[in-house]
Amino acid sequence: MTHKEALKEYDNKQYRTPDGYTSDIVIFTIRKEEEAEFQRSLHILLIKRALINSEGQPNIEGGKWALPGGFVAPDETAFEAAARELKEETGLCGIHLKHYAVYDQEGRDPRGWIISNAHYAAVPEHLLTGRKAGDDAMDVRLVNIHEALERPLAFDHETIIKDALRKIQLEMLQTTLAKEFLPQEFTLSELRHIVLCVAGDLVEEVVKSEPFFWRKAPKLPFIEKVLNEDGSQKTTQRHSKFKTKLYRFNEYSPIKSIYK
Repeated sequence: MTHKEALKEYDNKQYRTPDGYTSDIVIFTIRKEEEAEFQRSLHILLIKRALINSEGQPNIEGGKWALPGGFVAPDETAFEAAARELKEETGLCGIHLKHYAVYDQEGRDPRGWIISNAHYAAVPEHLLTGRKAGDDAMDVRLVNIHEALERPLAFDHETIIKDALRKIQLEMLQTTLAKEFLPQEFTLSELRHIVLCVAGDLVEEVVKSEPFFWRKAPKLPFIEKVLNEDGSQKTTQRHSKFKTKLYRFNEYSPIKSIYK
């Protein structure tokens, strides 16, 4: 039997297919807490689903908070759909976007058996200033990660957010992800604060202990001093009245191995 003949004999109706295929995105950023001028924490972007959809019908999970995302088109991959949705929701493209899980349990979505590919993005806060609610949303806002998990969330987005949080915490400690949240030239204090904000309870003693971090950090292989033309180290006073030395990430890529 030829390949063409085999295809004619194949009956795809004998298998149940999903009712939908979507991509969801957990967009992480670090922003200042409203009540504390110098305190920053990890936030995610949430969208409040409208009560009525664009066709004038009651919206599924209307009034609940949800992650940005949408259905995957037939001519795109789930990752391409996530990148498209990210650009539509925030105007951003070419940022750190990573696929981390598939959610396919029947019953996770009241509309039917809908499979979702979950992604997370790391975005500096200033790039999210243009965010706006779409036609099917009542509101869009950045919410502290802990507060977000206490809100009424649509579908299984609580699970998706918790899983994304653990993934980004591990990536923060095992890679140079911190550069996605930092300016190109940064201080060691800024680097330490980013790691503390994201990694949370996974942070190691080398970061928790300020004196230990000040001794260890300048020797990290993935950062280097920013030098002036005369060879002296460049400094800044953007967060202090005292001059603070500046660093930047280099091309070194850490590799995590259990055999080291």
